[in-house]
Amino acid sequence: MSKDINKKLGKRIKELRKIKGFSQEKFAEAIDIATNSLSLIETGNGFMTLATLDRMCKALEVEPYEIFKFHEDVNTQEMYEYLKRKVEFIKEDEAKLRSAYSFFQNLI
Repeated sequence: MSKDINKKLGKRIKELRKIKGFSQEKFAEAIDIATNSLSLIETGNGFMTLATLDRMCKALEVEPYEIFKFHEDVNTQEMYEYLKRKVEFIKEDEAKLRSAYSFFQNLI
């Protein structure tokens, strides 16, 4: 895999980790790898196994393709569909649903 793709992947993982509020240490613990291994992945100097990728997706609550979505060119329909999927994903988790509800109430 090219160095450029590794860097993009690492940057995306770091971005998603921060969005979820994980420190590097807590995220590494959650996905059962060493912190220095996660650091190597996030800087594009290391790569992960498919098992690690699977654990990342679960911890970040994303589908695998979302980790490989490097660009920010997202149209309004894509944003809407993404938000619908996320709401569907959290509908059984009252705490997360309340947080999302509160966010949207304060947005408008």
